[in-house]
Amino acid sequence: MTAETPVTGGEELDASRMPLLDHLIELRSRLLKSVLALAAAFAVCFYFVKPIYTFLVAPLVRAGQSKLIYTQLFEAFFVEIKVALFAAFMLAFPVIANQLWKFVAPGLYAKEKRALLPFLMATPVLFTMGAAAAYYGAVPVALNFLLSFQGNLGGVSQEALPSAGSYLSFIMHFMMAFGICFLLPILLMLLERSGIVTRDQLVGARRYMIVAAFAIAAVATPPDVLSQFMLAVPMILLYEISLVAIWFTQRRRDKAKVAETGGGEG
Repeated sequence: MTAETPVTGGEELDASRMPLLDHLIELRSRLLKSVLALAAAFAVCFYFVKPIYTFLVAPLVRAGQSKLIYTQLFEAFFVEIKVALFAAFMLAFPVIANQLWKFVAPGLYAKEKRALLPFLMATPVLFTMGAAAAYYGAVPVALNFLLSFQGNLGGVSQEALPSAGSYLSFIMHFMMAFGICFLLPILLMLLERSGIVTRDQLVGARRYMIVAAFAIAAVATPPDVLSQFMLAVPMILLYEISLVAIWFTQRRRDKAKVAETGGGEG
């Protein structure tokens, strides 16, 4: 192939193809690097597990609960392991996402790479925003509601004595649920770019999305209405933002097609 010979889309993709064994070797390499990144992050987080633990229990302290118990001798140790692993995943997530991108990218066209890369970069940002919304917004509201049942009830004193394991599972569940739900725009835009759905279909499904948002919030949050609204309303707003973003990307793609057509005719 001479320098003047243009490279077609099929040749571009064929040049990046590898035998199955090479793919498996590449996959093993990416998985190994991801595991090593997670292990290194776990070592760092386990060393600083006390400050991380303090950060996670701060909402409970601010809600007026100053005691956590553990009913099994090994529970406190495994709680620290769980905290360190949770923090390590958060810390290593950009590295894991980068390794996933490096494994997938050789099989994509140049245009597909340019289209997918912004979504990959936005994923940790949106996930962090969702986790922060849970930690600073929804968790305090939920704790105030759940701890409000303490007091004298028919002559019997009712006191909350949450275990360390159950509380950490509670807050990590909240942060993961909010983080994943905040990835909704990326999911919708990828579905639209891949041709699985269209913007018109998403607009038509708006009413079902509102119902689905409240259903997801009812499962992912405690039974108080306020914390459910704090998850459902952002999901609905993110859905609307996704529709606007898809409209802009469609216009840009249409302009690019017109420019290419005009350039070809000229």
